[in-house]
Amino acid sequence: MPVRLATWNINSVRLRIGLVAKLVDEHAPDVLCLQETKCADDCFPLSAVRKLGYEHVAIHGQKGYHGVATFSRFPFAETVRERWADKDDARHLATTFAEGPLAGVTLHNFYVPAGGDEPDPAINPKFAHKLQFLDELTQWSGRIAETGGRIMVGDLNVAPHESDVWSHKQLLRVVSHTPVETEGMNRMQAAGRWVDLVRRHTPHPEKLFSWWSYRAADWQASDRGRRLDHVWGSADVADRLIDVRTVREARGWERPSDHVPVVVTIA
Repeated sequence: MPVRLATWNINSVRLRIGLVAKLVDEHAPDVLCLQETKCADDCFPLSAVRKLGYEHVAIHGQKGYHGVATFSRFPFAETVRERWADKDDARHLATTFAEGPLAGVTLHNFYVPAGGDEPDPAINPKFAHKLQFLDELTQWSGRIAETGGRIMVGDLNVAPHESDVWSHKQLLRVVSHTPVETEGMNRMQAAGRWVDLVRRHTPHPEKLFSWWSYRAADWQASDRGRRLDHVWGSADVADRLIDVRTVREARGWERPSDHVPVVVTIA
């Protein structure tokens, strides 16, 4: 049976749980991964999530910042919360499925650091932290490269290719599209033999975005977006890809996140 998986930087799960319900009503993902939940585990709106039909919930949060959560209609065999780049800042959640169509598959839900505004690690510790995080992800990807049954999703906070941003030239010195970040992400993808499922479905050079700044007076008219939200898989998962949908209209919902969901269907 086909499985529908969605990833979304929700930018506060308690503030936007109604939008989560809207996504579930319109797209019915079997598995939903959220990033930037901004919620400590003991304050998470679990009852609302279960009313949406997700009996299996894994969360890794902290008060006010970061945080990831994975909701599933299928049970988990194992849940792991990893520590990255010398910080316990709730940015990764790994769930391995116990049964159902994803039995044995491990799903990694990531929220990579944004990196601040200045793309210089010598003067910006947030950017230095991001580069360390990407380096560690590359090493980790290399260690698991031989294994199948892998999916990696989330707000990776890098738009790696020219067609992933509204203007390659104007964003070369803007955090998320600087050469040190894009080259780092490309090394990570190569090290893990990851397949970019979104771009397998919609190849370059077609422009494709998943984030638009709140600063834009009219985000839709200016369309100055970036593709920061990703779904990657091992080769065996990629071979089962059926469809990918970037839910662009969600950026226009009431009180929206600045990111939109990406929904992938796998055979």
